[in-house]
Amino acid sequence: MKKKYVPFLKVKEDLKNIDSKIDESSWIPDIIISINRGGCIPGIFISHMRGLNHEVLTLNKQLNDFSDEFIKKIMVSNSSILIFDDINDTGDTLSNIKNKFRDYNMDLRFAVLINNKSSSFKVDYYGSEIDKKIDNSWIVFPWENIDGE
Repeated sequence: MKKKYVPFLKVKEDLKNIDSKIDESSWIPDIIISINRGGCIPGIFISHMRGLNHEVLTLNKQLNDFSDEFIKKIMVSNSSILIFDDINDTGDTLSNIKNKFRDYNMDLRFAVLINNKSSSFKVDYYGSEIDKKIDNSWIVFPWENIDGE
């Protein structure tokens, strides 16, 4: 499969775009939750940019699931939550997370650095867009390959 390497400067640009889009929406998250592993680094950056606390959500790869205890821990002091990942590829992961939070009364929104227009899931905020129906290259972020730039 063809690979496309995303330079760190592009990540920085996408993070600034997302931050601006959040400001334009007048929505204020209480916390950033990054999806482990790809969402961690950009999620930490956006949490620093916005001065917000940060948590990491780790999915069980076999079950594509996480515990209700994690949600209950977050609910104690947060009602507006921004879920952050590196890419919205197929939408399966983000959809699973949204479904898991469905039974809880939270304002949940989603942000990704790169949004795939062909994804089944529609995110609230993104830095840039691609269409995997046109170019199905594997996206490689700087934190995935030390020699990528």
